[in-house]
Amino acid sequence: MLENKLGITDQIELAKAEEKLSKQKAKELFESGKINDLEAGSFLGLSEIHNYLYGDIYFFAGKVRDVNIAKGNFRFAPVMYLKTALENIDTMTQKTFEEIVGKYVEMNVAHPFREGNGRSMRIWLDSILKKELEKVVDWSLIDKGTYFSAMERSPVNDLEIRYLLKEALTDKVDDREIFMKGIDMSYFYEGYTEYRIEDL
Repeated sequence: MLENKLGITDQIELAKAEEKLSKQKAKELFESGKINDLEAGSFLGLSEIHNYLYGDIYFFAGKVRDVNIAKGNFRFAPVMYLKTALENIDTMTQKTFEEIVGKYVEMNVAHPFREGNGRSMRIWLDSILKKELEKVVDWSLIDKGTYFSAMERSPVNDLEIRYLLKEALTDKVDDREIFMKGIDMSYFYEGYTEYRIEDL
């Protein structure tokens, strides 16, 4: 149970509140145009996205985690190496699609926050793709199970995730529907299905 600003002590209630509030913030991030002001590809840009989405819910929003975390059998970067890992990611080039996916994979291994990494990182990835290639991912085209399998294998070989993402690229970079469907799909990946972003 994560300590939160809402004083919620029930895990199910917290999950519902987190989904509702952070989806509202994601919608606001797009509709206000603030999404275009973010520093695309830097940890600073990612932390700003994370803080924007989760700042009303968690004290740790936008802050580098100070605990080790894992998902299933996958252990993310240990805290003692996290600062160095993030500095290295900031220096990675992001001119080609392959470089951008490589950077995304490294950031996923880093998993810099206590919670909400995947959802923030998918927005972050789209901001890099938009800036560098004038493309974004249509996340509604990517199956949850296939995505997670590819991401799990990506630190060893990112060919699978590169193929998945490339097949789902669109040049509709400012399309509201693509963004909103993408947020719902991104949350669905993580098991959040209580609210549709358009209903909030």
